[in-house]
Amino acid sequence: MKLAGASIDRFLARPDPAVRLVLVFGPDGGLVRERAALAAKSVVPDLNDPFRVVELSGAALDDDPARLADEAAAISMIGGRRVVRLRDLADKHAKLIQAFLEAPAGDALVVAEAGDLPNRRSTLRSAVEEAANGAAIACYADDAGSLDDLIDQVLAKAGLGIDPDAKHWLAERLGADRALSRSELDKLVLYMGAGATRVNLEDVRNAVGDASDIGIDDVVEACLGGDMARLERSLERCRQAGENAITVLRAVSRQVLQLQLARGLVDNGASVERALSLLKPPVRFPRDRAFKAQLNRWSGHRLADAVDLLVEAELDSKTTGNPADALTARALMRIAGVAARSGRR
Repeated sequence: MKLAGASIDRFLARPDPAVRLVLVFGPDGGLVRERAALAAKSVVPDLNDPFRVVELSGAALDDDPARLADEAAAISMIGGRRVVRLRDLADKHAKLIQAFLEAPAGDALVVAEAGDLPNRRSTLRSAVEEAANGAAIACYADDAGSLDDLIDQVLAKAGLGIDPDAKHWLAERLGADRALSRSELDKLVLYMGAGATRVNLEDVRNAVGDASDIGIDDVVEACLGGDMARLERSLERCRQAGENAITVLRAVSRQVLQLQLARGLVDNGASVERALSLLKPPVRFPRDRAFKAQLNRWSGHRLADAVDLLVEAELDSKTTGNPADALTARALMRIAGVAARSGRR
């Protein structure tokens, strides 16, 4: 079944026990992770419990498709229902997911995460939406209404009200990614400190700044993760914030160079975890998950091609007289296209 609007919150608060698999997908990676965690916690409150929670990547399912049924049927040593968390699923996993829904093993709840899945073309999305024991939840960037609700929710929990002009300022600078928005709001709450009751415009400016780093980080992740729609939105967000196109290009370039170093280490026998720890600075939580996903998409020669595109775009932006924003967008869209095609293999 397909969930939308208020039915999503109702389901996550009290999931239908007949549902055996929840697919959470969409361009807002932070919201995907948040809702997937809520679904999983409805069965196992502590997602770090090694006896009741197991995680499988899409690559692991490619290597051993039978692991899904095996893990769903496994019994916890300490009792209680289990959760199987699936990461980085794509349409190539649709047949496996459909087969599981038609004859689900065991009683575990399977919570699957995926990126953006086009409405009419996604076989994975269709397989879950058409199943009576499946639930599909789409996650898109917060609109004005949902972002206002998020701001109110986080601040109210901390006992804070907010002035209208301060709320408007915040809403204009948040929203591209739910996790990033929450992080900035949490930072605001920490800035206000104990005893504060109301947030004003000066407070949010001091605590959050202009949030340009949020937009640039989103550009980098969307570009190298192959998420074209999210990249387009993030670039527009940076443009509206007045971010310099060269700054955006160089942020992507820094990530590509780190990926090149990590790819070289992995290709020479290092584990992914070892490679990330050897980078300067090392890649650690919360950046490590997105970095690993990018590393899986990019080969050494493709990364070299990306460097050439970025260098060319920066040179053209400085010498040709053409709009730097347009040159930057063209180069990053080309890079994202390569990443998207690599993810569909």
